[in-house]
Amino acid sequence: MTAPAKLIVLTDLHMVPEGGDIIGLDPFARLATAIDHINRHHGDAARVVVTGDLAHRGDPASYARVRTLLGRLRPPLSLTIGNHDDRQAFLEAFPGAARDSDGFVQEALKVGGYTLILLDTVEQGRGEGRLCEARLAWLRARLAEGGPSIVFMHHPPHPTGFPGMDAIALQNGDAFHQTLRGHDVRLVVAGHVHRTISGVHAGTPFAIFKSPVHQQPMDLEARDTHLSVDEPGAYGILLLGPDGVIVHTDDYELSRPPGRA
Repeated sequence: MTAPAKLIVLTDLHMVPEGGDIIGLDPFARLATAIDHINRHHGDAARVVVTGDLAHRGDPASYARVRTLLGRLRPPLSLTIGNHDDRQAFLEAFPGAARDSDGFVQEALKVGGYTLILLDTVEQGRGEGRLCEARLAWLRARLAEGGPSIVFMHHPPHPTGFPGMDAIALQNGDAFHQTLRGHDVRLVVAGHVHRTISGVHAGTPFAIFKSPVHQQPMDLEARDTHLSVDEPGAYGILLLGPDGVIVHTDDYELSRPPGRA
């Protein structure tokens, strides 16, 4: 039996310039630990996908730092951006990043019998996300090519149970899900919320993963979008098999498999 293809999902890296921190945490050190853990335990992954917010303020110094760390990864890498990113500064720092003909940071590639579709949901200067008609048309064209697919994006296109974060989610999630109808979309993967969340919306399963750096407190009544707590960092693991997708999350700072450092 062929082993399922393995994907690693990182999101919300929130890199800051040297000497900076977020609630007293060092994003550089946190991400370095995550990358060391991925290389040690998942160096055989088919790909690492980063679903946005690479830099906390979208500045060149932070992109230079995060580029250095991501360059250490053993598996190949695909990137898209989030609301904390600046599209132009990101593209200057990552000139090899895929983009579509309209300049959006979007990519479609084949892995393990699946099409991985990375969407750019950023409305520059705004916390919430949106897919304009050009981006929806690009998505429709990729889905029309057929076969099972997984869609990756920064902003969740559905409620998550956190009122504050839901207010700055994808603003046209209904149009997004309408675009998926009739196509074999196995999973939608997002970030933005800094918590591990899974479920089904409009008939499509979804998964959201924690950040390597700081997390959203588990308060389902919170309306503040800037709440952060120091909890262990995490990343997602997707196993793509012929009959479906298995979703894991690894709180890697707590995870110590027997006999392994």
